[in-house]
Amino acid sequence: MNKLNIERQNGNIPKSLAGEDHISGFIAYMSEAELPLAFAEEHIQAVSTIDKAESLGITSDSTNWSIKVLHYHLTEIFRVNPAISLYLGLFAKPESNNYTFAEIKTVQNYAEGRIRQMGIWCGDKTFTAEDLTAIQGIADALDEVNAPLSILYAPKVERVASLPTNVAGANQCRVSVVIGQAGSGTAAELYADTDNISKTSVSCIGVILGLLSSAAVHQSISWVKQFPAGISMPAFSDGTLYRDLDKVLIEQLDTARYIFLVTHVGQSGSYVNDGHTMDDAISDYAMIESVRTMDKAVRGIRTYLIPELGGNIYIDAETGKMQSYSVSHLEMTANKALEDMEKAGELSGYTVEIDPEQDVLSTNSVEIVIKQVPVGVMRKINVKIGFVKSV
Repeated sequence: MNKLNIERQNGNIPKSLAGEDHISGFIAYMSEAELPLAFAEEHIQAVSTIDKAESLGITSDSTNWSIKVLHYHLTEIFRVNPAISLYLGLFAKPESNNYTFAEIKTVQNYAEGRIRQMGIWCGDKTFTAEDLTAIQGIADALDEVNAPLSILYAPKVERVASLPTNVAGANQCRVSVVIGQAGSGTAAELYADTDNISKTSVSCIGVILGLLSSAAVHQSISWVKQFPAGISMPAFSDGTLYRDLDKVLIEQLDTARYIFLVTHVGQSGSYVNDGHTMDDAISDYAMIESVRTMDKAVRGIRTYLIPELGGNIYIDAETGKMQSYSVSHLEMTANKALEDMEKAGELSGYTVEIDPEQDVLSTNSVEIVIKQVPVGVMRKINVKIGFVKSV
């Protein structure tokens, strides 16, 4: 009998998203000998699919343990967000563990400042407060040249119960520390691997980066309904299972502003505890979504206002004030990016104000005051319930 067979293939065609909020970076450090040939020649590559990564020598069956971990993280990133636009940077470990994290700037510059969030896997370097200072310093320098980003940092966790709980502090809003890990599946197998003699942390930073890149800038990655982690057995980066850690210690780690995976009674799977940055808890930028929202607003405002530089401002000849039409034009121009964000649900509201009394003829400058009302995040729900005789 004549017969035609057609077999469907998965071409792994890269997905695409509108805008640039999903553009991300990922950095990993390994010995010079471990670097795949493609990265030994060019340390940064654009990687859109796991097939692309494998073609560059990052495979799950590599004889190199670090490469297998990297493959795991990339697999998780693309599982969570297949449409992510990713710049992958692989670099040799610095001598004497003297990390400066200057590679953050290298990768961001390679991406022409377009990266919005970046993950750093540094699983064999024990976490120190100096790491935060160094990473925040690089991020601040990038912000000054209008290339702001949020950074997820996954260091080695030797013992989760011994992590410092007082390292969060003022002006550390661009770095978040990930101390979670999957307690089953590939991550657990890699962590238990005999090649991992020093118990280098595997981490779940790939999952967290995938979630962050898929979230709108105003959304918290701890939103249970929207951002399940897809990990059935959450653990910490020292291998301790979440279910085995004392609840008091878990609360202390959350208060200390670390990011890890948690479970919720009545819900299957695991979720991110919260979108903490390492800034003060009372800071406007204590959460990643606040930083990302402000970064997007600033980028957008710059896009519209930069063309106005060097333009004319007309003055009322009788009062010396700025003409109303000049004020209105600038207010409308500064409004455009914020209007788009409000329509997208990324802001609750905003105002743009320009004082027409400014002496532009003397200063050659115009001050614009912008106020934004952010979108709230429901981190706690309090329910009162009881019996009554009638309702």
